[in-house]
Parts: sequence; structure tokens; C-alpha cells
Amino acid sequence: MSKEYILKFITKFISKLLGAITFYTVLPIPHDWQLNFHGIAKMAPLVGLFIGAILGLIDFCLFHLGMPTFTRSTLIIVAGIALTGGLHLDGVIDTADGLAVTDPQRRLTVMSDSVTGAFGVMTAIALISIKIAALTDLTNYRWLTLMAIASWGRWAQLLAIARYPYLKAEGKGAFHQSVIYRKRDLLLTALFPFSISLIMIGLDFFLKQQFTWQFPLSLSLAGIAIAYLTGAWFHRQLGGHTGDTYGAVVEWTEALLLALTLIL
Repeated sequence: MSKEYILKFITKFISKLLGAITFYTVLPIPHDWQLNFHGIAKMAPLVGLFIGAILGLIDFCLFHLGMPTFTRSTLIIVAGIALTGGLHLDGVIDTADGLAVTDPQRRLTVMSDSVTGAFGVMTAIALISIKIAALTDLTNYRWLTLMAIASWGRWAQLLAIARYPYLKAEGKGAFHQSVIYRKRDLLLTALFPFSISLIMIGLDFFLKQQFTWQFPLSLSLAGIAIAYLTGAWFHRQLGGHTGDTYGAVVEWTEALLLALTLIL
């Protein structure tokens, strides 16, 4: 393998990663940097790790400043919304408004309406409440769990993009369909969130001199299961997906997986 090929691969990887960060977050990326938006959904799980790491760092700093757990958890969830510019939460709200309509033929029209309905607001409140409550009760592996959950949520989005048809000719998620995502893409990108489980096992071994593999392994299996179920559920309701449901898949996978970690 030549140096030119390796350099070209690294350059392409970095430009696509920067494109994904630009699309999925509000983090400032200089416009004169080379950005590649083609196939950025494959980078979404890695961006999730990055977002989770930032949230974990904020949580760590607030903990050492003596902030109570509930207040700290609330700020972490709000910071996560701020980092993405509410991109995925907006999808939750629009999707909820659409699904509240009894006539299936009108659902996409309602979802495209910029006016926020009462059902969308109530759903957003419920989802944020689940996240805050679950994170408040989470005492171990907070930093790593935040990274894993953010990554599995975005892997769930990639899964929905790869498996189900897109329902609109245009829209904020339509450009994802210009790329064909294969099974190997899903397997390779699943390594990003799965790596957190391996880190958890390694930390337990080196710090406690024991393998505690049940929770890390269960976290990954639950992440895969919830990712499949959320995407399939929205597909069942609408017959496919839109940019709004992609966002809803991310948020509900995160919320449900975060709540399930307390049982695990």
C-alpha cells in the first residue's frame, strides 16, 4: 500500500468527518477547510462519540464543582440539544405532530408544516424528562455511557437510512439516499459504539482486576435492538422515513437506551 494511497484515504476520511460535524452539530468549522458531505451518515456514529465525549467532559467538570446530580444531568441534556442545534429534537416534534393525525395520507403534510403542535411539544417534554431522570439515576460509567448512547443513536439513524425508503422527493434527509449503504457499512460503523463497551471491560480489569463484561455487552446488544426497533416502528407508521423521522430515531434510541441502562 503506497504512501499516496494512505494519504489520500486519510484526507478523504478527515474531510468527510468534518462534513459530518458541520451537518450534525453547531460546532464551528472554518469554511475554507475541505468538507465532504457525500455519505456522511457513515460518520454519524463517530460524531456521536465526539458529542458524548464533550458532554462527559462537561459532566466531569460540573461534578468537581460540586453541582448536584439532578441539576448537572439537566444541564447535560440541554447541552446535548444545544450542540446539535436541536436538529434531532426538531424531528421528534414534527414526527409526533404528524403521527397524531388519524388520516395517514395527511401525516407527511403535517410533518412538513413549520407550526409546532401541542402533541409535538408534549412528546418533546416527555422525551427530555426521560433522559434527565435516567441520567440522574445513572451513577457509574456516566462519561462512557453518554458516549455510547450518542453513538448508538446515530448508528440507529444510519440503519434507518440503509433499510427503509425515503418518502419525499426533497427534504433535509433526502441527500442521504444518494449513497448506497451496505451491510458492511453497518457492521464497521457499529464498531464505534461497541468500542465503548470494550473500554468499560478494560477499565474494570485494570482498575478492579476483574472482568465485568455483563453490563458492557448488554449495553451493546440493547443498542442494536433498540436501533432496529425504533427504525422499524416509524417505518410501520409511515411506510418509510423522512429527515424528521431520522432525527426521531436518534432521540428515541438515546432516551430508551439511557433508561434501559438503569435496568442493565
